[in-house]
Amino acid sequence: MSSAMAATRSRPRIPTWAWALPPVAVLGLVFLYPLALVVQQSFQPDTGGTSLQPYADVLASPSFLEALRTTVWIAVAATVGALVLGFVLALVIAFVPFPGGKAVARFIDVFLSFPSFLITLALLFIYGTVGMANGLWTDVTGAAEGPFQFLATPWGVLLAEITYFTPFVMRPLLAAFSGIDTAQLEVASSLGARPARIVRRVILPEALPALAAGGSLVLVLCLNEFGIVLFTGAKGVTTLPMLVYSKAILESDYPGACVVAVVNVLVSVGLYGLYRVVSRRAGA
Repeated sequence: MSSAMAATRSRPRIPTWAWALPPVAVLGLVFLYPLALVVQQSFQPDTGGTSLQPYADVLASPSFLEALRTTVWIAVAATVGALVLGFVLALVIAFVPFPGGKAVARFIDVFLSFPSFLITLALLFIYGTVGMANGLWTDVTGAAEGPFQFLATPWGVLLAEITYFTPFVMRPLLAAFSGIDTAQLEVASSLGARPARIVRRVILPEALPALAAGGSLVLVLCLNEFGIVLFTGAKGVTTLPMLVYSKAILESDYPGACVVAVVNVLVSVGLYGLYRVVSRRAGA
């Protein structure tokens, strides 16, 4: 036994850092290496060589500036809409008793797993050019077409993004509301405080960290949303992800597509850093 123990002690111990090598190697192969290729391609114009010319061409182009403006305003508007709608719905689910309330709260978790294009298809079935709403209108009025034509506009993209991303705000809010002592609400109500005052003075301060964390996450996701814009078929709505697709697939401008992709990644990483800071301070 002593010889076996001595043999065990004589075996070289594997350094702790060595266990991190396999996952780091896999991460580098499947993610960092392709990303490095994209960055490298962004500095290589079609004329050959390495230069900043692709960045100069793309960043000064009207199409990029328009796509950047469209991306930012849709992302900000969708985030604000999701925050407002998510706060109201979370209030109802958390503090207004109604049959099936717990089932609705559980469904929020299931909804988070849905792909974005599925929600867009559902909206197309309802409000599309040949959707149910327009079909009902033409059947009743005999008109040639229905009045609901907004899905192929920026407002349709905005509606789809608010619909899809609202549960991402509701999830942290419901968790925050579950920690509120209902005795505070009962005391405030017994003292004559109206519901709006209770929400403003008691509930909202407790919900602010969750609102900040959920809003930061939704803003990052909206900036990178591709499926919703593509499936709505919105004319004239070109976001940064759509511009990458257009340059790479339709124009075969791979350096230009890589430049837009690098800019999109930098913006997303910066906002993700903000989201992590807000989440850490909120305890999320």
